[in-house]
Amino acid sequence: MSEADDLPRADQAEGAPHPRETVRLYGHAQAEADFLHAFSSERLHHAWLIMGPRGVGKATLAWRIARFLLATPPVEEDSLFGAPPPPNSLDIDPDHPVSHRMQALAEPGMAAITRSYNDKGRLRDQIVVDDIRVLNRFFGLSSAEGGRRVVIVDSADEMNVNAANALLKMLEEPPARTTLLLISHQPSRLLPTIRSRCRTLRLGPLQPDDMQAALEQVGASLPEDSTHLAALAAGSVGAAMRLLSLEGMKLYSELLAIIDSLPRLDRQRAMALAEKATARGGAERFELMLTLIDVLLVRLARTGATGQAPMPEAAQNEGAILARLSPNPHKARAWADLAATVTERTRHGQAVNLDPAALVLDTVFKMQDTASR
Repeated sequence: MSEADDLPRADQAEGAPHPRETVRLYGHAQAEADFLHAFSSERLHHAWLIMGPRGVGKATLAWRIARFLLATPPVEEDSLFGAPPPPNSLDIDPDHPVSHRMQALAEPGMAAITRSYNDKGRLRDQIVVDDIRVLNRFFGLSSAEGGRRVVIVDSADEMNVNAANALLKMLEEPPARTTLLLISHQPSRLLPTIRSRCRTLRLGPLQPDDMQAALEQVGASLPEDSTHLAALAAGSVGAAMRLLSLEGMKLYSELLAIIDSLPRLDRQRAMALAEKATARGGAERFELMLTLIDVLLVRLARTGATGQAPMPEAAQNEGAILARLSPNPHKARAWADLAATVTERTRHGQAVNLDPAALVLDTVFKMQDTASR
């Protein structure tokens, strides 16, 4: 493995440590136990699909598994003393030689496949076939300590067709003593033949306590009351880091203030919000704004469908605002339809480079129209 220190990595969230540097994994004890059981019972599958929402710890788990496999000798019967007790944790001492080599990206038994940079120095938007083909050379090298090799693909969803087919051949004829760990945010995007050749570890959203512990571990500066953050991030540490770094909590509060004025729209607030989408360096904030609009519309639809606002609240007084604007299932359907329309509209607008401010204002006007009906 190698890495240019001055280039961002496709498998690292901005402002967060790389998953290989994360010491503990919170909230996924069952997934760890399932893997350990397979290891200890000598039924270690050659390929594992680690799936779940973005930012919940899939990559951290993959790196923990890789470190464990490369640092743990195979279970063998000792003729004098009997077999050693099976391991009950994926934890490996930070001072273990494998830990040091992985931190330094110098572990010969480890390969990490992510989106690479093209010859113009730009990060590709897909994992291409050449990224997968580098594994042929990796597999041709001598085995690491203990004879194991581990490959992480992060994320497998980002492979183009040729890359996916190249990986499929490796899954069909896996090299000896090799474990492939495929990270997937959207398993439906993978070839069915790839999914069928993997054993699955499914990770869900983190509970609030685990979420807070994970954020504290990465050094996030948390608000005094983090319940609103937990509600908006939906159990994803990655989403929470993005909200914190881009003032997402404030953005969501501004969105709520705007819809609280409906059906009589506060145009001054709407214009101010739209201007933030065109501010210098505002591309990431614009993306976050679209995400938050989608979150808001979904929470509106859920309120009308269930007869009560989602809890905990994602902002002060959110429940009352959602209940007023979505009081029944009929209104819930209208908000759900709008969510689908807005998603399609914004995707098209981004594809043809429509003005971000115009997209935001158009969305706000559609919300006003829905509230008026």
